[in-house]
Amino acid sequence: MKIARRYLFAKKSTNVINLISGISVLGITIGTAALVLVLSVFNGFEDLLTSLFSTFNPDIKIVPVKGKTFKMDDAILKRIEAAEGIAVVSETLEEVAFFEYKGKQDFGIVKGVDEHFVEVTGIDSTIREGRIIFRKEETEFAVLGGGMRNKLGINVEDQFTAMSVYMPNRKHRAGSLSKPFKKQFAYPVGTFVNQQDFDNQYVLTSLRFARSLLGSKNDLSAIEIKLKEGVDAQKTVSALRQIVGEDFIVKDRYQQNEAYLKLMNVEKWMSFAILSLMMVLIAFNMIGSLWMIVLEKKKDIAILKSMGATKTMVRNIFLQEGLLLTILGLVIGIVIAFVIYQLQINYGIIGFPGSFAFDAYPISMRLSDVLIVVFTVLLIGFLASILPARRAESISSMIREA
Repeated sequence: MKIARRYLFAKKSTNVINLISGISVLGITIGTAALVLVLSVFNGFEDLLTSLFSTFNPDIKIVPVKGKTFKMDDAILKRIEAAEGIAVVSETLEEVAFFEYKGKQDFGIVKGVDEHFVEVTGIDSTIREGRIIFRKEETEFAVLGGGMRNKLGINVEDQFTAMSVYMPNRKHRAGSLSKPFKKQFAYPVGTFVNQQDFDNQYVLTSLRFARSLLGSKNDLSAIEIKLKEGVDAQKTVSALRQIVGEDFIVKDRYQQNEAYLKLMNVEKWMSFAILSLMMVLIAFNMIGSLWMIVLEKKKDIAILKSMGATKTMVRNIFLQEGLLLTILGLVIGIVIAFVIYQLQINYGIIGFPGSFAFDAYPISMRLSDVLIVVFTVLLIGFLASILPARRAESISSMIREA
């Protein structure tokens, strides 16, 4: 290792070798920093999406295997509420509906919720306009996603204009005198801003309003559950599956947003693979640098062999030389990535274009990702060192001078 370190830092007879070595280290530095930062940005988006989902989706959601709605037996519901780790249970009912307000119309999803929904989801933290209330005495209210508010031109300050909600009448038969659509009114009182898919579709009302609109007294779409702090979610999910049986699906927070999170993971590791290929290309520069060092040190290698150094010892010297070049670039790259990470966290130096709930790119550095980057870069550096090291071990101990 001492010989390898000396070869790395000693002045070379040709300046080109110093230049190529410097370029190799610079390439490894930039590649390492890029790998760490790209993974951290994807982590940031994943954390952001999870936090946005958590204000609308519960910790655990129970839905039917078949169909959209179900009727939950009171005895089973009490067992769910009494299960270990359960803090709050909310009943919800949602269905596609047609909305009209002051001449503007659009389709969306009406979601009827009970009085526990706010505790289960924390939707109140996303209210941007007005207030969150679903029913007072006999008056029905609605809280809309920001996208639905814009599409319908809702004015939550207007307390006298109701929003019309239409739903196909399940009891209507062709040729009968009954109306094909059921119509009810709710007064818009608030707007929430969350994940775009929720904002553009959902209108929250009372559970009683939704049931009346669908013409059902006991139907539910889901049972939404908030867990107590520190509870093992998977253990609770397993217990709930035994309670509700095979007719229901019990989803944890990840499974509720599985499509989004899987897509994020695919994009994250595809980006990692592309940047790793870039590191492989950078490694060719390091091969050239080490090869030139081997050629420059031919006499030294011959002397070492004549003094008893084996081929393995000579090969290891240049393998270590390659690893030292890699480690130098790796350490500097991680330091640069960490500095940029801190600047982004504290000052938001890279802004996010457009109007979103956040101004700067979200970022989250994880130790597991850093370790994966370290392993990947070291592996690439080691593989790049093999050819020059094998060239060094093949040099004869007898060199004729012209």
